[in-house]
Amino acid sequence: MPVTKDPDTIAPAGPAIILVEPQLGENIGMVARAMANFGLVELRLVNPRDGWPSEKARAAASRADHVIDAVKVFDDLASALADLNFVFATTARQRDGFKAVRGPVEAGRVLRARHGMGQRTGILFGRERFGLYNDEVGLADEIVTFPVDPDFSSLNIAQAALLMSYEWMKSGLEDETKTNFSGPRMKPASKEELHGLFAYLEGALEARGYFRPAPKKPKMVDNLRAVLTRAGFAEPELKVLRGIISSLDRFSPAMPRGDGSPGDDPRRLPAAARAGKAEPGRPAHRPSGDDEDAPPLGGKGTDND
Repeated sequence: MPVTKDPDTIAPAGPAIILVEPQLGENIGMVARAMANFGLVELRLVNPRDGWPSEKARAAASRADHVIDAVKVFDDLASALADLNFVFATTARQRDGFKAVRGPVEAGRVLRARHGMGQRTGILFGRERFGLYNDEVGLADEIVTFPVDPDFSSLNIAQAALLMSYEWMKSGLEDETKTNFSGPRMKPASKEELHGLFAYLEGALEARGYFRPAPKKPKMVDNLRAVLTRAGFAEPELKVLRGIISSLDRFSPAMPRGDGSPGDDPRRLPAAARAGKAEPGRPAHRPSGDDEDAPPLGGKGTDND
């Protein structure tokens, strides 16, 4: 359902986003969506080309209606910045002047610190085609630029707003690497459980003739253990592995290496079918039908060949 908030009761939760002469309603809407993703609500427009309000902007905002409803429109940039204490101007071009230039991570922390001191802050974005004029950058306090490829430095305005909104949100986390959810917490497997898997796997492989030639078995066992110990398994993961090995090994050692597939295990056949295997050297009779295409018993095995 759409997020519904009264724009008159929304307290600024962070820096205002100021768009200078945005051209497309869709871009304005995508900026609003990026802001809402990271907790920003105050969007200011300076002379939007196609006027305001814009249904295209609302559609592109993808339910960030509380941001769209609170949009303020200004005739000039100076008016849009008048009540702010500190403003960053975003640009990808080298500018002449004395303004400090920061990356987005540092800029996010600066904004957070000033916000904590009760200051009103803003981030200024230019036109889609060519960004900000020098005199517009001159109205800001500092510059923020992104570490992009110099040969392809142009960002879509919504992408730039998303990056800065993200850095704003991240700067307020107790741990900047923290996420809203994490993977499952599982109890690490004990050495006893791990050694039990080693023994089980070694026995299954031995029954299937894996360790060939025999003199190489100690080294092969060492290699297996090195692979299995490197992963740092949890208890549930070892149970999965044991279940897999048990399933693959259900026909050993009754069905020695090369005597067919697991589906041919005599313990899985009806009694009448098993009786057909009693005569040595003679393949059991298989029923007609789809099984006609099954490979004959006694064929060359594929395990470790």
